[in-house]
Amino acid sequence: MKGLFAALALALPLASTAVAAERVVDLTIARGKLTAGKDTLHVHQGDDVLLRWHSDRPLVLHLHGYEIETQVVPGEVAETHFTARATGRFPIHVHAGRARSEAVLGYLEVYPE
Repeated sequence: MKGLFAALALALPLASTAVAAERVVDLTIARGKLTAGKDTLHVHQGDDVLLRWHSDRPLVLHLHGYEIETQVVPGEVAETHFTARATGRFPIHVHAGRARSEAVLGYLEVYPE
């Protein structure tokens, strides 16, 4: 039995050495909605994610679960960069004005390795 545990201990690090992917996604927001049907983004745990935002109006975006806010200005590219560590489905909200109303813009789905 001792040999089995030793073999498992050696095998486990090999199983978890999957190479993380770099995911770059260009997203355009027009009239408060994501264009081109990209309302749900799919990545895997461990992926290095770069979301490049374009918008027709100034916005503050909030990725729940990761607690990341990104300010988007028309005519400029705003970037949200993070490593997808937590798995699940996370809403991306638009924070608008002083009322901080939260309209759901889309979702980030992070699948286990």
